[in-house]
Amino acid sequence: MTPSLSLITNAELVTVDQAAAGSVVSFVPPSRKSPQEAMEEFFAAQISNENTRSNYLRDVRRFASWCSGRGLTLHVITPVDVAAYRDNLITEKLAPATVKRHLSALRMLFSYMVATGAMAYNPAREVKTQPIRRSGGKTPAFDPKQVRLLFENFDISKPIDLRDRAFMGVMAYTFCRVSAACRLTVSDYINLGEESFIRLNEKGGVEREIVCHPILPVYLGAWIKAAGLKGSDSLFPTFTGPKHDQISEQPMSRHKALQMVKRRLERASLSHLFTNHSFRATGITTFLENGGDLKTAQNIAGHADSRTTEGYDRRATRVKLSEIARVTY
Repeated sequence: MTPSLSLITNAELVTVDQAAAGSVVSFVPPSRKSPQEAMEEFFAAQISNENTRSNYLRDVRRFASWCSGRGLTLHVITPVDVAAYRDNLITEKLAPATVKRHLSALRMLFSYMVATGAMAYNPAREVKTQPIRRSGGKTPAFDPKQVRLLFENFDISKPIDLRDRAFMGVMAYTFCRVSAACRLTVSDYINLGEESFIRLNEKGGVEREIVCHPILPVYLGAWIKAAGLKGSDSLFPTFTGPKHDQISEQPMSRHKALQMVKRRLERASLSHLFTNHSFRATGITTFLENGGDLKTAQNIAGHADSRTTEGYDRRATRVKLSEIARVTY
């Protein structure tokens, strides 16, 4: 009879039976991880999107600071404590969506820690948050006049203006997320002459190609030529130097992109309430206003569900603004 092999793992006896026909292994259950190990694995391996990881990490740190101030350690946290933290966030007047994200970060982290043996149970699992009911999205969208005004306020003799115009053009004409625009390289712009494409690497590892609006090659071509970019170079690098006139090899981050957009809004005397995301809402709304169908808008935006695309549609708001002018005194 074939002998058995005995393995000791974490003081647990595990038997590996070897049969004549082959090896039949009784799989070793994963060893328990320390809270620190589980947290590091969760943020490194379980969350692939960098924006989500950054937000969740910030949310968890805030919760950890709140617990520390009350002498709470990880193994004594109860649902009552998590509920008290939720109420504290509400008291600080955080938006309902932000509170929901905070609790979601805790639920996911604690769930992973339970699965890896770092915690006995998930204290955030049963803690509820306020339901969010919204007829439309809250991201403000430009109207066409504002978009034209924004693009008229570039000095095309300056490379940095050419970069900013091209960057905002990509967001306006492809409906892409700002993080996808920041990740673009020169090789992601595919110019075939009569037609051009942008290859976007979106969240979740989704890669897709969007045909360029006729004006986009003009913006991109002028910027690439002025900057002397090629191949694997970042399509939208940062500028350095005392006068911000030296092109670096470092791509713009979404935070740098937001700072740039805010500067451009100020120059065009437009509201500071507009953000990077406003280009996404504007593009989808304008596309639908001009006869585009929802399914195509969904495909361009890269949404898995058309209801998400509908959330960016601001046509109803624009109608209300024009109709309210009928009230005269």
